[in-house]
Amino acid sequence: MTPLRFRPLLKRIRWGGTRLGRVLGKPIGSESDYAESWELCDHGTDQSVVEGGFWDGWTLRQLMATHVRDLCGTERRLHQFPLLVKFLDASDRLSVQVHPNDVQARCFDPRENGKTEAWVILDARPDSRIYAGLKRGVDAFRLQRHLAAGTVEECLHSYPVRAGDCVFIPAGTVHAIGEGILLAEVQQSSDLTFRLHDWGRLGADGQPRPLHIEESLACIDFNRGPVDPVVPRRLNLVSEELVSCEFFTLRRHTLREALHLTNDGRFHVLLVLGGCGSLTCDGTEQPLQTGSTLLLPATCPRVLVEPRGDLILLDAFLGPVLEEQNNGQDQRELSTSRL
Repeated sequence: MTPLRFRPLLKRIRWGGTRLGRVLGKPIGSESDYAESWELCDHGTDQSVVEGGFWDGWTLRQLMATHVRDLCGTERRLHQFPLLVKFLDASDRLSVQVHPNDVQARCFDPRENGKTEAWVILDARPDSRIYAGLKRGVDAFRLQRHLAAGTVEECLHSYPVRAGDCVFIPAGTVHAIGEGILLAEVQQSSDLTFRLHDWGRLGADGQPRPLHIEESLACIDFNRGPVDPVVPRRLNLVSEELVSCEFFTLRRHTLREALHLTNDGRFHVLLVLGGCGSLTCDGTEQPLQTGSTLLLPATCPRVLVEPRGDLILLDAFLGPVLEEQNNGQDQRELSTSRL
């Protein structure tokens, strides 16, 4: 099964903007509230649809139902594609939220998963901030007191961010994305979010949006404390690891010359964070540009990536992280697991 490209699912929300179209080339309309582009999803009625090639028109759900081993490999028994991959344009500040873990999620909805996620910043205004985790010493009593007073921001750990930063948000972490940020998000396949605080804003109907105080307090991990940006782990001359957790691994590759990727028996999701180039597999060439997303199935043959200038790829996959064996030598051919 060769690389798959999917049609983006575009979501309009009050805090969105226009950069999904202007920067990432998504097919947005004339409106100015395009908030999310769901690049890869298998979640209820939200289904990614293959665009072009032999599988054109197939949904990700159909592929999982009929070709799960070709798509995901034989090591895991999966009934749902486990990742939901997005781009987000936060023109305005998002609400303060928390996501449940797997056990908590199924108490609220037996069909849902927990939601651990990670963000990689593509662009940010100089005054943009991320809110991630609670300040040290904030417990449930103190947080509830500030909720009642409308001063929740005093409890939140926050900091400015810039392009290239990565933030890892395990389930149970209080968080919010500040205004002026464009980012890529990789998460568990879930859409279960509890809104703790909405900055006193009104919805489109002129009324405050619903809050989920009780559910949020039940899901917050009060032992986590502040969550700072990830410190990447250098793997070789072109690659660094950003996140490795039980739900996914994220690696970032900065390519300046052609590179072959060989099959490692599991799927890889490649997102172009910057630059342009091409990817060739089985004689077919596909363009790569900022905002492109490709799914490399587990049975994908070897592919050739050719950058034009610098090409920055985010690589998301499952599974145990393999120890790196190279010592920084210039390698022209690597398996995707070792990139």
